[in-house]
Amino acid sequence: MLFHLRQDGRLTNVELAKQRVGLPPPPCLRRVKRLEEAGVITGYRAVIDPEALGRGLEVLVDVEVSAADRKTFEDFENTAASCEEVIEFRRMYGRPDYFLRVAVADPVAHEVFLTGKLSGLPAVLRLESHLTMKKIKTNG
Repeated sequence: MLFHLRQDGRLTNVELAKQRVGLPPPPCLRRVKRLEEAGVITGYRAVIDPEALGRGLEVLVDVEVSAADRKTFEDFENTAASCEEVIEFRRMYGRPDYFLRVAVADPVAHEVFLTGKLSGLPAVLRLESHLTMKKIKTNG
């Protein structure tokens, strides 16, 4: 059931029940509702083609910070998270301190993003960008 919903979150209950998991629709709907209520299914979304939005270049950015106080970390996190170019943002154990997945139009836009939005932040010690050669597997 979860496999099929991950592949196509727009499946109707009837399609999911009869064509995918072999259940009558009412019990299938009850199971899906229970999964939603239990927090297993947390939502449904559209997968957008970044090329269609003019953001076809995906860059992975490692960020190391140097800050001695919590406020500086929080300010960095709030600022970076608010950047529209940042499509994924994680605090890591060890090095790097943070991992950002950034979607921009081209290398020039990435340079503008790095120099204009990230590199001048007080917490930033080092930035390292990695360009994606080929996507092998994604979750959408």
